Amino acid sequence: MPWIQLKINTTNQYAEQFSDLLEESGAVSVTFQDTYDNPVFEPLPGETRLWGNTDVIGLYDADIDTHQLISMLQASPLFSDEITYKIEQLEDKDWEREWMDNFHPMKFGQKLWICPSWREVPDPNAVNVMLDPGLAFGTGTHPTTSLCLQWLDSLDLKDKTVIDYGCGSGILAIAALKLGAKSVIGVDIDPQALQASRDNAERNHVSEQLSLFLAKDLPANLEADIVVANILAGPLKELEPNIEILVKPNGLVGLSGILATQADSVYQAYQADFQLDPIVTLDEWCRITGRKSQSK
Repeated sequence: MPWIQLKINTTNQYAEQFSDLLEESGAVSVTFQDTYDNPVFEPLPGETRLWGNTDVIGLYDADIDTHQLISMLQASPLFSDEITYKIEQLEDKDWEREWMDNFHPMKFGQKLWICPSWREVPDPNAVNVMLDPGLAFGTGTHPTTSLCLQWLDSLDLKDKTVIDYGCGSGILAIAALKLGAKSVIGVDIDPQALQASRDNAERNHVSEQLSLFLAKDLPANLEADIVVANILAGPLKELEPNIEILVKPNGLVGLSGILATQADSVYQAYQADFQLDPIVTLDEWCRITGRKSQSK
């Protein structure tokens, strides 16, 4: 079934009110989009971060009376001569199929490929991770995941134990196993992420080497040679004591999900416990890596 999309251009001051108005008018969904396609920065606790110029987009069933819809919206005190809007009909697509068609094999580092499970591998002799993200985050297309994959590819993982903290689809955990790690522990707060990781591990024939835990259920005294955490800057800072205790003395840590503007604060949170490497940046995102002090 096709859909009707109504896009209203406003400011962050009024975006939430327009969202409520569109929901009251029968929109089946409402989203925010930056008019100038600027990046989304991590919000403060309890904050909904909106842009200075924001498009509020409502999606409606195709049979809605658009003239009646606009008349109702224009009767609101929110509308003024400065408010612009656009109505368009959206083509009925198989959005899942369209996403699948645009997810191609990608190479990271010297030998690692991430391949959609429904495509042929480009190099059968490479280290190939077959991936179906399901409902979890992590395909390799985002710079933060790419930074972590490149780092893992650069390490000697033979006989190493690895913890993937915030495992999502399992992409980093499975890549580590394919690159030679002896065992990997995947940790997440979302049961769907653990299921996606389990499914992808089975697809890659490494499920026997992968253990999965909700963060609240982690065993006591757990340690690993390498801990990689691709989450967000705020949680990374808050979780520093939790992550630090998981790294063996002289072990390695790799952190990502960090905007370049947030790198210094994350760096400072970890520098007391780790000898940190220079920050690596890709696009507007960065990776922080380091080695834990042997005395820790």
